[in-house]
Amino acid sequence: MELSENYPGIETDAFVVMPNHFHGIVILNNVGAGPRACPKSKMTLPDVVHRFKSFTTAQYRKGVKTQYWEPFIGKLWQRNYYEHIVRNDEDLNRIREYIENNPRNWVNDENYSNNTNQ
Repeated sequence: MELSENYPGIETDAFVVMPNHFHGIVILNNVGAGPRACPKSKMTLPDVVHRFKSFTTAQYRKGVKTQYWEPFIGKLWQRNYYEHIVRNDEDLNRIREYIENNPRNWVNDENYSNNTNQ
């Protein structure tokens, strides 16, 4: 939610946080050279994802130290991420619907049985 507050030209749309992953739509306004560039903020999608992962990791570490959150063993984030360029309104609406329905489909996820917060 804070991406748009801290980075001009970056907006968030629909998103959902799941027990072991999340889905979200990031909008790069005023896209210029190439499908990932955002000249208004001079950030690409990889830049946005990197900063998001760094910020959330720092906040998590702070929570572990100051609020006694349970420490996470291993890496908090996987190295890569999946991306899809939204081509039109139909595509956008389909993705928004997928994000909205994702929590209802959690029990069918291949990682559901690996989750300790069932």
